[in-house]
Amino acid sequence: MAKAKATAKAAAKANTSSRPTVKDTAGDDIGAAEMAQRVADVLKVLRRDRHLSLDDLASRSGVSRAALSQIEGARTNPTLAVLWKIAVGLDVPFHDLIGSNEQQDVRVLRSGDAPPLKSGDGRMESRLLSPGGASADVEVYDLRFQPKAVHRSDPHSKGTTETLVVLTGSLRLIVEGSEHELNIGDSVFFRADVPHTYENRTAREIRCIDVIRYVRGG
Repeated sequence: MAKAKATAKAAAKANTSSRPTVKDTAGDDIGAAEMAQRVADVLKVLRRDRHLSLDDLASRSGVSRAALSQIEGARTNPTLAVLWKIAVGLDVPFHDLIGSNEQQDVRVLRSGDAPPLKSGDGRMESRLLSPGGASADVEVYDLRFQPKAVHRSDPHSKGTTETLVVLTGSLRLIVEGSEHELNIGDSVFFRADVPHTYENRTAREIRCIDVIRYVRGG
């Protein structure tokens, strides 16, 4: 009897080990690949509509021609900072690079349809909350800052503003050298067309809602 149990246990173990394993981040990888392809497709259209060569866009955005070529070919997953630079270079809202422009009376954005974009070091994540076509001038994001995260943002397009609401933790915001300590429930409105930095100096994750407003033709 004991021998039979041992044999059954060994067989079960063998079956388990022979099953294909899926890593925990597989869904994230698939979402990132889909996002990269979406950005590639949209970037080609936006650039060509504006009659810009890769060299032209590189000059306007500060992103190298080689990097732009890789992004258009969906051969890389661009970071949050790089996408912001491209959006500024194209003079379009950030959402235009990653979102859908579906025109419907009711627009639903499922959580899985907008995988988070990450900073270069992976310590800051931004996930789009506003469905495509909801507004041409306003975007809403869920921001998450990992412990000790420091995210420096280049100036957005002229006239852009942000309204930030802290949901958890304590965040330090620096706008052109002016520092502001924000705690749970605090909110702040500021010009985002100047350099600004978000800092998490704590050992816990910080979560914020960020509302970005653009000025068309500003």
